[in-house]
Amino acid sequence: MAVPDSGATQPGLSVGPTSEFSLFFRVKDGQASSLRDALLSLQDTPGYRPGDYGMAIQTIHEARFVLFDDDTRLAFVTSFDGPWDAYMEDFFTSGPTLALFDVIFRHVEGYDGLPDVAAVRAFVLGAEQTAAAYARNYGGTVKEIRKAQRVNRAFQQVLDHPQAAELLQHPAMQPLLDEAAD
Repeated sequence: MAVPDSGATQPGLSVGPTSEFSLFFRVKDGQASSLRDALLSLQDTPGYRPGDYGMAIQTIHEARFVLFDDDTRLAFVTSFDGPWDAYMEDFFTSGPTLALFDVIFRHVEGYDGLPDVAAVRAFVLGAEQTAAAYARNYGGTVKEIRKAQRVNRAFQQVLDHPQAAELLQHPAMQPLLDEAAD
């Protein structure tokens, strides 16, 4: 588990190659229902649907919006690979991401909207809170995890191939077979 580094010059804790990022907002009076609708719409956007991997920012592990305190507060919590500064640059230069977040943020206090990216940056960074603690239960970057998934799918195809029986008898294959048995 990561703990705050007293010499840190930027928000967000890191564990290995991955960092956390959390934002907290107050929902505008009477906007909770519209905000929920906007979040449902975001959840159905290509790249943001569960299981989609086509997000504009390819280093994101996961992200979630949470309405709490009787729908008067909104949290946005994510983790991503690489340094915090690089993620912030990706976030603020990704037109598709900013457009999607613009639809969400317009329902929270203090948001003036696009096209003023400098104002959006100040707004987002003003809402950021560094986690008191941050832990990960698995290693690997998004890129490494996706590669491992592709390798696993390919290996499963080899295992299922009828002509692979002879190859699978070779002693060098035993560690892979042992892992595949799980």
